[in-house]
Amino acid sequence: MDPPPPLHMAMFPWFAMGHLTPYLHLSNKFAIRGHKISFFIPKNTINKLQHLNLHPNLITFVPITVPHVNGLPHDAETTSDVPFSLVPLIATAMDQTEKDIEPLLKKIKPQIVFFDFQYWLPNLTKNLGIKSLQYIILSPISTAYLGCLQKLSQGRDLTEVDLMKPPSGFPDSCIKFHSHELRFLASTTKIVFGSGVIFFDRLHIGTTSADAIGFKGCNEIDGPYADYIETVFEKPVLLSGPLLPEPPKTTLEEKWVSWLKGFKNGSMVFCVYGSEGPLETNQFQELLLGLELTGFPFLAALKPPNGFDSIEEALPEGFSERVKGKGIVYGSWIQQQLILEHPSIGCFITHCGAASITEGLVNTCQLVLLPRVGSDHIMNARVMSTKLKVGVEVEKGDEDGLFTKESVCKAVKTVMDDENEVGREVRANHDKMRNFLLSNNLESSCVDSFCQKLYDLL
Repeated sequence: MDPPPPLHMAMFPWFAMGHLTPYLHLSNKFAIRGHKISFFIPKNTINKLQHLNLHPNLITFVPITVPHVNGLPHDAETTSDVPFSLVPLIATAMDQTEKDIEPLLKKIKPQIVFFDFQYWLPNLTKNLGIKSLQYIILSPISTAYLGCLQKLSQGRDLTEVDLMKPPSGFPDSCIKFHSHELRFLASTTKIVFGSGVIFFDRLHIGTTSADAIGFKGCNEIDGPYADYIETVFEKPVLLSGPLLPEPPKTTLEEKWVSWLKGFKNGSMVFCVYGSEGPLETNQFQELLLGLELTGFPFLAALKPPNGFDSIEEALPEGFSERVKGKGIVYGSWIQQQLILEHPSIGCFITHCGAASITEGLVNTCQLVLLPRVGSDHIMNARVMSTKLKVGVEVEKGDEDGLFTKESVCKAVKTVMDDENEVGREVRANHDKMRNFLLSNNLESSCVDSFCQKLYDLL
């Protein structure tokens, strides 16, 4: 029997580098199989992603002019162009592209459109006879917990009491929230995120009205959550595989090569907490004092805390002199993937974003989990620390959510100490997980299965 003809898909991710990049990684995996991709992207952002398009013969960037919204800088297109407080205005600008997207879709004629935050898109594609798939770049656990809770509560506002217990039938008992996390999650159900739309509704309307839902993840780890969502939302749920990072085309900058090679294999702590909103000053300083307290050499990539223009002026008193020659605090973008692959790195402290977790799992360094207060970060940290037991979470105050230098030091020493029983278990589990994720056909079989389900959908 002849194989089915290649698919033509359009990709329309949220205007943030952390969404555009995974969508492009997924597009590359489709293009390897001969499928054609039209990739909607703000026009001045194309040059930032050009180098990640590995199949320009099959992946075509479709430039979008981002309308100007009052309050935004004139050249702002993505969340990386603005401070955190202005991010909702980027969502308003994205919503205003709707009038341009319709004629583009009519002209390009894809069979299916992938989207994430554009809650209005499924209605538009339905009218054009095109299928829509809400592709969420996270593992399905957040949607399985929060999205299903919202669906089952039939639209009423979720309270801290509602959020304490998982929705009926939820397949997992390891998710337990601290008081400060429950307060945060209850407040996010009311946050307006562009165009006067509440953030939760933006996602929920998309999930409810799309023809199918897709997630990053694989059956062996995420299957029960995907199946649960499929039952609650009564539509197909597809898993794309873990979206392992492509080998980078660049090499590690010389300044890092020469510094890292001065330390023994597996002896260094690498902490990245820099790409999103900054820490408060006291937490910034506790984190650095905790790194110092471990006695291990370290490299920390952090943004200056709120109220400071530079890293240097925010450092604890006398810190620079004390850690000279064995610790660096760096305030700019850093080659995370390449540094994680360096043999001197023994421990990775991560904010628990989806991409960072994956990069940490496929390398040999041990994971210390210090989640930001974001629903997916908290969920990732709980699953990694309590269910899969592949990392150790830094202890925080239940009420205030604050960590101390001692709690940072304790988590690092747990994973780095050969004699520590918890550390031994975590290292063995991480090793198994790494081998599983890197096994020959895991990712390719996930993507093949994903493509087959897309054919079924059409």
